Amino acid sequence: MGNKALLNEAEIIAYLNRVMDSTFARFIMKKLSQPKSISKSLAIYAGVEEAEGVKEKVHAKVVATAIEKGAAALGVEPPAIKNFLKDPYIRKGFSVIIRGIAEYGITKPQRLSAPFLVVWNFTKECNLRCKHCYACATPHPAPDELTLEEKMEVVDQLDEAGVAAISFSGGEPLMNKHLLPVAEHASSRGFYLSVATNGTLITPKMAKRMKNAGIRYAEVSIDGPTAEIHDAFRGVKGAFDRTIAGLKNAKDAGLTVGIATTATHHNIDVMAEMLELGRMLQVDRIIVFSFVPTGRGREIVKEDLGPEEREDLMNYLYREWQKGDMQIVTTSPCYARISLSNALRNAGAKISPTHFAELDLPAEYLEGAKALTEFIGGCGAGRIYCSVEHNGDIQPCVFMPIKLGNVLKDGFQNVWDNSEVLLELRDRNKSDYACSSCPYRYICGGCRARAYAYYGDIKAPDPGCIMQKAEWDKIINRERRIYNEEKVR
Repeated sequence: MGNKALLNEAEIIAYLNRVMDSTFARFIMKKLSQPKSISKSLAIYAGVEEAEGVKEKVHAKVVATAIEKGAAALGVEPPAIKNFLKDPYIRKGFSVIIRGIAEYGITKPQRLSAPFLVVWNFTKECNLRCKHCYACATPHPAPDELTLEEKMEVVDQLDEAGVAAISFSGGEPLMNKHLLPVAEHASSRGFYLSVATNGTLITPKMAKRMKNAGIRYAEVSIDGPTAEIHDAFRGVKGAFDRTIAGLKNAKDAGLTVGIATTATHHNIDVMAEMLELGRMLQVDRIIVFSFVPTGRGREIVKEDLGPEEREDLMNYLYREWQKGDMQIVTTSPCYARISLSNALRNAGAKISPTHFAELDLPAEYLEGAKALTEFIGGCGAGRIYCSVEHNGDIQPCVFMPIKLGNVLKDGFQNVWDNSEVLLELRDRNKSDYACSSCPYRYICGGCRARAYAYYGDIKAPDPGCIMQKAEWDKIINRERRIYNEEKVR
């Protein structure tokens, strides 16, 4: 854990895998059935809250014993753990994972009692016209967008479920007048808050307001290292300069900042320049999104990368990541396989066991890296995270437009626990699951959103995976046949 100020979801799960490796610990934690009960015990242990009665003191003592046992196994001193647990986000993260392990035992990948992260597509409203927009955003909010009161109810339900982090997305969330009041409410409940934004509206004043509202991280979308490339993809001339200014304003206000870029044929040849732009701007991370042909993205499906192109890109990103000046990750679950293979060959000590996360393993723990990445599990759709839409509808992933239910009508926890689609996504051993015979099925699992986009089936192959090159070839041949038939007509 070193001197890091914050643990990410992968590190928390890895640590708690060791903490909960005890039948007794799991039994006691299951007795603390509500996430807030576990969180309270952690707060008492960290010294930020007082125990109310003997029962809470006993629970806190049991939790402390389990936590310190796990810390000793990793060579971490108890004061360091206590310091981490002073952050309510860390307590929430510990709670949801402890509860999952207590309820379901150690599973591959690990099943959680609630998502670690919810991506909330806060509004359909946007000031750009991006070619790949999964939300089919418009210049105006949707008529069925939630009221402020309803949005506060969504926050309350996510809090009750034990969700640790919320990422506000859209559309462009900064266009919505409810964003900052809702963020303030969520921050008061201890959530880690981030915003996925095109950056054009982050003035110095707005950046300070975001910071004051409790938003910690701004992920700014940039799809090319120059105005010409970026603006062509984003549909508005001048967007690039405003986006760069917005990112700088966010950084100046003290927010953690990152660049999000979607890898397509539009920008694959300038990916090195994208990384250099990130270094020049001194961003904390670059996250390279896999293109998913959904929403408006269906109209540019030919921009998608083939398996070899994707494999080369991920190996390049991994090598650049090892330079250590910024975090470089990708939403492609195949990156878990790439990073693990490189780590085991001593080509680097960092692995990315799920999308948007990194784990820096000491050399003595590299032998256990495979078991750890299987535990964390690659594609997180419906397992580690899910999405909430502008109207409260729940989806497995922002790129997977399958309505599972509605927060206000069906209850968030009810949908998370009982949705047949989510239960399917958590089972990688079913015979009809395309990756069931793959040795990396627990580590990667394939992008379920891409499978759904190409085949309409969440258990179908991810045609961007090098292991599924034959599937990609079928798609290409089919497209060529359709093109030739249309040409004859």
